Amino acid sequence: MNTETLSFETANGPTTAYVAQPEAPSGKGVILIQEWWGLNEHIKDIARRYADEGFVAIAPDLYRGKLAANPTEAGEMMNALALDDGLDTIKNAIDAASLSYDLQHFGVTGYCMGGTFALRAACLLEGISAAAPFYGDIPEEEVLKKLRTPTIFVSGTKDGWINPEKVAQLEDAAERYELPIHSVKYEADHAFFNNTRPEVYDENASRDAWALVTGFFNDKL
Repeated sequence: MNTETLSFETANGPTTAYVAQPEAPSGKGVILIQEWWGLNEHIKDIARRYADEGFVAIAPDLYRGKLAANPTEAGEMMNALALDDGLDTIKNAIDAASLSYDLQHFGVTGYCMGGTFALRAACLLEGISAAAPFYGDIPEEEVLKKLRTPTIFVSGTKDGWINPEKVAQLEDAAERYELPIHSVKYEADHAFFNNTRPEVYDENASRDAWALVTGFFNDKL
């Protein structure tokens, strides 16, 4: 495996992405969007896991080098990040990765805040062939009904933020607009995939979700 930093421009200035490449690239790329903490070691570890599965994993730094030290900072940084800024960074990461790594097919995934951006990107950006947002917020219906990208939405029934009521609204909209969303729910808490947080991590749910999403990306990309 090879890891490196990809530098690229955005509308609001330069940023970078952490890139993990497998020994034998498959031509399949996964855009991996950070949690509200920033592009930390946990997200980089997930990128390397994707590379182990044969994907080129690109994790753009939406905070441009900043990391949150605690939940208060994380909330402030997330709230300061405009949706349009985050989406523009994701778009430019896709464009830069296409050129640098000769990629034609991209999946997008993310966790918490990253799940919010992953689903929104799947609705609004070109060049995405599959999406797997984890417990991110639901776009407004005017955005959501534009979704044409095959999507798996992963959530936890014990989640107090992306709660069952929000997920039910997503499922209702998916049915009304015939959207290509498959909703997968685990009896788990918010951030259950984050193995650096033992208070919420659920190993069984994480293993199942990982197998599901990597199989989905292999099929769609």
